[in-house]
Amino acid sequence: MKQYLRLRAFKAISFDLDDTLYHNTPYLQLATDKFFAFLNQNYPKTQTLHAQGWLTIKHDLFDLHPELKHDTSAARYAMVHDGLMSLGYKESEASEGAQKSMACFHFYRSDFTLDDKVLNLLKQLAESVTLVGISNGNVDASRIGLSESLAFVQHPGHGVKMKPHGDMFELACQRLNISPAELLHVGDHQMADVSGARRAGCQSVWFNPEKHPLTRRTGSILPHVELDDLNKLLNLV
Repeated sequence: MKQYLRLRAFKAISFDLDDTLYHNTPYLQLATDKFFAFLNQNYPKTQTLHAQGWLTIKHDLFDLHPELKHDTSAARYAMVHDGLMSLGYKESEASEGAQKSMACFHFYRSDFTLDDKVLNLLKQLAESVTLVGISNGNVDASRIGLSESLAFVQHPGHGVKMKPHGDMFELACQRLNISPAELLHVGDHQMADVSGARRAGCQSVWFNPEKHPLTRRTGSILPHVELDDLNKLLNLV
C-alpha cells in the first residue's frame, strides 16, 4: 500500500468494474466475436464490412451524435443499424438486426461470474460500508454476482457522461445522500477513475496490480492511496 494523501472518513465505496473487479478483455473479446459472427451468419452482406469499416461508421456517428460517445450500447446499436442500411438492407431488417445482434452481445458480455475471492471480499466490506459501482461499461452486474454486495451500479448514457467526467460520481453521491468527499472510489485507470473521482471531489484508490509506475501526465491527479491487492481495502474500513 502506498499513501499519497491523507484519507478522511468516508461513508461509501464505489468500484469501477471492468479490469478492477475482474479481467475484462477475454469477456469483451468473446462477446465481440459472437456479435460479429451473428451478423455475418444472419446478414451475409456484413462479411464484406471488416473491422475498419465498422469503425468508420462508428466514428461518423460520433461526429453526428457526440452523445453516443458516452453510451457504448447505444453506439453499438446505431453502428449496426447504419451499417446494415449502408449495405442495402431495409429499415425493418436493419432495426431487427441491430436488436438481435445487441441481444447476442449483451448475453456473452455478462456470461461469467466473479471469482469467489472477490465476491467474499465485497461481502466483508459491505458489512462495514455501503458499496456501489461506477462503470463506463455495460456489463450486467446482477448476472456476474454483484447484486448481493453493491447497492446499485451507475452507468453512463441518457445524458450522463462517462468518467472522467463527474456526472456518475455526482449522481452516485446524490443517490447515497452523502457529500462527494464521503465517497471513496476504487479503480484501475489513472485518468477515468483517479482523476475523475478527485475532480468530482471524491477520494480515490488506484488499483494497480501490475505495479505500473505512477505517471504525472497532463491532466492526471494523485490518488489518495495505491493498492496492488484489493484485499488491502479491509485495512481502510
